[in-house]
Amino acid sequence: MAKLSKHKARKRFGQNFLHDPNIIERIIAAIAATKEQHLVEIGPGKGAITEHLVNHAGKLDVIELDRDLIPILEERFSAYENFSIHSNDALKFDFGSLLNAEGSLSSANGSKLRLVGNLPYNISTPLIFHLLENVAIIDDMHFMLQKEVVERLTAAPGSKTYGRLSILVQYLCHAEQLFIVPPGAFNPAPKVDSAIVQLTPRKEMSGTQLINASTDNLSDIARAAFSQRRKTLRNNLKKILTAEQIEQCDIDPSRRAETLSISEFVSLTNLYVQTVES
Repeated sequence: MAKLSKHKARKRFGQNFLHDPNIIERIIAAIAATKEQHLVEIGPGKGAITEHLVNHAGKLDVIELDRDLIPILEERFSAYENFSIHSNDALKFDFGSLLNAEGSLSSANGSKLRLVGNLPYNISTPLIFHLLENVAIIDDMHFMLQKEVVERLTAAPGSKTYGRLSILVQYLCHAEQLFIVPPGAFNPAPKVDSAIVQLTPRKEMSGTQLINASTDNLSDIARAAFSQRRKTLRNNLKKILTAEQIEQCDIDPSRRAETLSISEFVSLTNLYVQTVES
């Protein structure tokens, strides 16, 4: 265990190690893992959360990019039969491979994965987009993120933080901020507050649904619509949809992107898909 104290956080991996026992307890309580569930921890670090998860989960896979942390984690947890470690980049990791792995659980949640992680600030947004590609095999996600990112994930239309990330995440998941985590809970302490967010993939879509589940097209429409936030849809979408086409969706083309509901973005996306395919 001597190695544990010697390892220092590395900026290139965006490492901030959680150490506050009260915050850890709140996270574990929010996750409420059971022996019938298959959990995956992204970026376990020194194992502050891992040591609790491994005792509650039926199976626990951890994904760690920093190779110097691998022997520390192996020393602490390799004796647990339900523990597996993957020295890999979560941005490139095939999460589906875990369900096909030997020893994968056939549980009440349909063998889906529950994801947990203190995500590095520098890759949090692209990693969330990567994980959204896997929502069909995910039961839920509990992540520690920069508070600003959590605000974007959970933002409502009309908010200054509402944007493409809000739309993609909330179309696929129910997003809820659980609680704030102050800088002092980490070593080293970051310069900003963090927050815990719970993302639960929707089992059934409510309201307007995408044609052909075209989330890539939804992302493209949202990116274009928010490309210049102060400009109208007529200006930002003119290379994709005409003002007349926007009106076909019962949307005033003089509106700004931040005023549109997710259902309205879906309607614009479906019209775009139909236009391209016709």
